[in-house]
Amino acid sequence: MAAEIHSRPQTARPVLLNKIEGHSDSVNAAVLIPKEDGVITVSEDRTIRVWLKRDSGQYWPSIYHTVSSPCSCMSYHHDSRRIFIGQDNGAVVEFLISEDFNKMNHVKTYPAHQNRVSDMVFSLESEWVVSTGHDKSVSWMCTQSGSMLGRHYFTSWASCLQYDHETQHAFVGDYSGQITLLKLEKQTYSTITTLKGHEGSIGALWWDPVQRLLFSGASDHSIMMWDIGGRKGRTLLLQGHHERVQALCYLQFTRQLVSCSADGGIAVWNMDIQREEAPQWLDSDSCQKCEQPFFWNIKQMWDSKTLGLRQHHCRKCGKAVCGKCSSKRSTFPIMGFEFPVRVCDTCFDTIKEEDRTPLATFHEGKHNIAHMDMDPSRGLMVTCGSDRIVKIWDMTQVVGCSLATGFSPR
Repeated sequence: MAAEIHSRPQTARPVLLNKIEGHSDSVNAAVLIPKEDGVITVSEDRTIRVWLKRDSGQYWPSIYHTVSSPCSCMSYHHDSRRIFIGQDNGAVVEFLISEDFNKMNHVKTYPAHQNRVSDMVFSLESEWVVSTGHDKSVSWMCTQSGSMLGRHYFTSWASCLQYDHETQHAFVGDYSGQITLLKLEKQTYSTITTLKGHEGSIGALWWDPVQRLLFSGASDHSIMMWDIGGRKGRTLLLQGHHERVQALCYLQFTRQLVSCSADGGIAVWNMDIQREEAPQWLDSDSCQKCEQPFFWNIKQMWDSKTLGLRQHHCRKCGKAVCGKCSSKRSTFPIMGFEFPVRVCDTCFDTIKEEDRTPLATFHEGKHNIAHMDMDPSRGLMVTCGSDRIVKIWDMTQVVGCSLATGFSPR
């Protein structure tokens, strides 16, 4: 059973339904099989397993398939029962799963990358498999011919990927903390823009094609929402995790964002409100409140015969302030700050008690979460990670029950 780590009292929580054990190494991805009591897992132990729930209530593998290299990621398309497995050696392998989920046949092997495949998406509409890898590239290959259609290189490892099936735009997060938006074509591509805002490597992306919102989670413990459809550069910051964010899922119908971090933290963010953008931090050579010089302002220090102070920033107004003028801490959820952050004394006095009402709930998964998948129509979530355990959760208490139309397929 899951237990909260948040200090505020909460009643609704994820309920642990099942644990799946048996892997001999990290489980890198797990997906729920739609309309079935089943889970597909891929692992560093080189196995692809399909787990079906038996009459005993336990999950047992109906398919146990070993490949030549550790499995790093997967993309499963349920209607066609096609599954694509990314491997540590850079290959992408396609299989076709039987209707009864008891057999899996090899279809093709794609030489997608020269190094570990980090993420991938299969598009039935274009018959492409788009993948990112530790060879610092994104590639897209034709699943009909098996041929390479195009490749683009980055300056650092490409870590995660989202793809808009209708417009053929790819969002690629990398280890430098940047997100690159590419327009993919047959044999060519164009770079649309680069999104910068994170201070650590991108660990997870989620694209909502309806509202045209991109969510990104990173090793700086933060989440950012990029309003791509608004075309005004609007971004929102969400801070509440205490470790790197490694999985995201946005529920369209309830307008909630579910995020998971490496320390097992599970957060549910209310996005059905008018949130405020966090301000840009201002530059100054002296405190913008008391006007005392910062330690690099040699001239003012000499003129005033005072020692320079360390610079801080108020998270609410963005002004550069000294420690004495920003001695208070406060939550400010409307701006994404769910735990106390530094604010200047002036801003602290303007924050009312109702402004501190939390807009997210936090729960403990009690294991490292490297990957997460949700089936909102049933209110289910599956998590997996380096502890070799797969957990299946009932999320209906946390995200509501009317979820049938709340899912954006990856």
